[in-house]
Amino acid sequence: MSEQDISLSTALTETENHASTDLPEGWLRVDALDMEAQGIARRPDGKVVFIEGALPFEVVSVQVGRKKSSFEHGSVTEIHHESSQRVRPGCPNFGLHTGSCGGCKMQHLEVSAQVAIKQRVLEDNLWHLGKVKAETMLRPIEGPTWGYRYRARLSVRYVIKKGEVLIGFHERKSRYIADMKVCPVLPPHVSHMLLPLRELISQMAARESLPQLELACGDEVTALVLRHLEPLSDGDKALLRTFAAEQNVQWWLQPKGPDTVHLLDEGGPQLSYGLPDFGITMPFRPTDFTQVNPFINRVLVSRALRLLQAQKHERVIDWFCGLGNFTLPIATQAGEVLGIEGAETLVARSRDNYARNQADRAAGQALAPTQFVARNLFDMTPEMLVADGTADKWLVDPPREGAFALSKALAELNENRDLRQGWTPPQRIVYVSCNPATLARDADILVHRAGYRCVSAGVINMFAHTAHVESMAVFELA
Repeated sequence: MSEQDISLSTALTETENHASTDLPEGWLRVDALDMEAQGIARRPDGKVVFIEGALPFEVVSVQVGRKKSSFEHGSVTEIHHESSQRVRPGCPNFGLHTGSCGGCKMQHLEVSAQVAIKQRVLEDNLWHLGKVKAETMLRPIEGPTWGYRYRARLSVRYVIKKGEVLIGFHERKSRYIADMKVCPVLPPHVSHMLLPLRELISQMAARESLPQLELACGDEVTALVLRHLEPLSDGDKALLRTFAAEQNVQWWLQPKGPDTVHLLDEGGPQLSYGLPDFGITMPFRPTDFTQVNPFINRVLVSRALRLLQAQKHERVIDWFCGLGNFTLPIATQAGEVLGIEGAETLVARSRDNYARNQADRAAGQALAPTQFVARNLFDMTPEMLVADGTADKWLVDPPREGAFALSKALAELNENRDLRQGWTPPQRIVYVSCNPATLARDADILVHRAGYRCVSAGVINMFAHTAHVESMAVFELA
């Protein structure tokens, strides 16, 4: 089922008795938000309408831009009754106007209401897709709602007719770049850097062949990765060095694919972030996957480990371990850890991070023995699961595609115990998700086939003002 189908299914459920039959012709009453932060209403004839810019409990007029037999898409033209949760957006680039930025979708909604809606999205997905209801809903994880985005990919374009450079996210529903002079979700020092960056690139000889800037902030270093389609001249490199000195940034260059990324000048401080609750420091490259919001990440890791309850006598597997964001903290609590990741390059960096942190540990505080292996986790089989050995607990942190093959292999071992060969399933699984639809799909397998209970679940507001829903669920063997 697609996300549009999920939204439509939710709309049909939540608005079935709320058709706008008692309103003036053309007015619509909004009853819910979908996964793209669009208002959901129903016409008197029963047709569902998805409305950009509308909030629940509002009465609006709509300009329809797209019609299908079962639903319509449109945008607000007038608000006749305004929601008490509507607020003034904190960014001048946000809105439905021409040229508005497509990066955020919920700035017009009060932050606590954003979180409540995301919690409802999680609950709806678990129930509608997985027929699973968590026994306990966890308190949402929240943090700073502005200046939090330490990772970003910004498009760059030199507009010849205007003789100026644009740097930012794409406009709403457009391939064009929004004319952004500030961006309040970026760290303040990066937001203040947008206009100087535009001026810098306008001065470069290669300005017409620089399509992208990638931002990666660590605790001490701000790295900028410049994608360039032709070799940079010495003059252009000199401009970059001057800018780096003035703005205290570290330049990385990307002439081709991600594997070609390299420092403009070797030396200098290392890009890294810390997990102070565990005494862990995580060096990383600017193109490595790290969480966008470091404030939330620290709380996320602490809660995940508190829910995992790893003990010194236990073996834990961290699936989709990446750089070791969860693996190394787990190694401060468990007796033995295995980290499994699909990319060999990330596995190599995980090993380096483990060795570095082990060397930095004080006497008596050594990390548990930890191994890292590379494997395609989308092709898992019961036999592969048995070969990885028994673990008391699992931490699962997959990409948007979820952990379908892993969940299915676990279910098959529960359904055909002859395959186990002495292997036993984990007693507890903590599943961290960036897509509630695939979490619900996998929860269906874990609960209805693999023999687990969903004891708790909750949302993580990693991306404030966007419709992106991060969540966490805990499963225990029944």
